[in-house]
Amino acid sequence: MSGRRLHVVLVEPEIHGNTGNAGRTCLAAGAQLHLVEPLGFELTDARVKRAGLDYWPRVDPRVWRSWEKFEPRIHEFGEPWFFSAEAEHEYWDVEYPENAVLVFGRESVGLDPRIREAHRDRLVRFPIHDPSVRSLNLANCVALACYEVLRQRRLLTAQR
Repeated sequence: MSGRRLHVVLVEPEIHGNTGNAGRTCLAAGAQLHLVEPLGFELTDARVKRAGLDYWPRVDPRVWRSWEKFEPRIHEFGEPWFFSAEAEHEYWDVEYPENAVLVFGRESVGLDPRIREAHRDRLVRFPIHDPSVRSLNLANCVALACYEVLRQRRLLTAQR
């Protein structure tokens, strides 16, 4: 297992800028970024690096060939939580464990229905009050989730 306690997984991300920004957030939050192929871009694309700024080489994402290759190993990294607009529970109602894995789907359609069904009890969502807004930007979701985990850890540390 990685020495990091927070992991972010982007399953089949499609937009280079979101991945670069998510990677920068992971670096800032001390999280390991995992990318599950197929990707909608090349990691060598200058636009990924531009979004990740000069930090991108330090992000050092782990790339997995498919969800089928990654899923059996997910518990090596921690307890997983899957983000989906279909979830019943809001992300801030979860008490994230010391080792947490935050899983996000593609920008266009989210997580594959098979993944959502297999992990229905671990689905969480971001509240969206305007029903005409279908989703939030992936990079923003990664930031919200990572910093909620860090906020909870800080509260636990303060209570000790």
